[in-house]
Amino acid sequence: MTERGVVCYSLTVKEKTPQNKVIVTNREAGRDYFILEALEAGIVLSGCEVKSLRGGKASLSGSFARLEGGAVILYNLYVDPYEKGGRENAEPRRERKLLLHGSQIERLKSQTAEKGRALIPLSLYFKHGLVKVELAVAKGKKKYDKRADIKKREVQREIDRAVKNRGRR
Repeated sequence: MTERGVVCYSLTVKEKTPQNKVIVTNREAGRDYFILEALEAGIVLSGCEVKSLRGGKASLSGSFARLEGGAVILYNLYVDPYEKGGRENAEPRRERKLLLHGSQIERLKSQTAEKGRALIPLSLYFKHGLVKVELAVAKGKKKYDKRADIKKREVQREIDRAVKNRGRR
C-alpha cells in the first residue's frame, strides 16, 4: 500500500523475534484492559516521524484506534517532532492510518461491535526497518477486577520471597 510515497506491508504475526526493536509499550493497557486478541499492523508515517521514532521519542498513553469508513485510524499517539525536521514535521498527535488487510478489518469490526470492546495499541516497534503497531481487541476492567489482579500479584510476590529465603535458613 502506498500513501505519500511511503511503502509499508502488513502481516499478522503473534510472536516477536529478537531482531525487532521495541520503541514504546503501552503499560496502561495491561492494567486497565483484558486483552482478548492481538495482531500486528503497519502504520502510515512521514519521514520525520520515523526518524523521531528511531530515537524512541513516542508515547502510547491514552491512545486508541477506531474503525472509520473501512479503515482503522489510530488516535492520540504522540510522536515527538524531529529536532532537525523544520517545517516537514507533522502534528505530534495527528490521526494515523493503520495498514491492515480487508479480512482483518472485517474481523475487527465484528469483534468491536460488542459492547465494552475497544481497539488498544499495545506496542510500537521496528520490524525489518518498518514501524509496526501491535493492536489488541480489549475489554475494560472493572475496579474489582483490578483489585483481584493486585491481590494475585501480592500473593505471588510473597510466594517468591518465601522460596528465595528458604535456602538461607
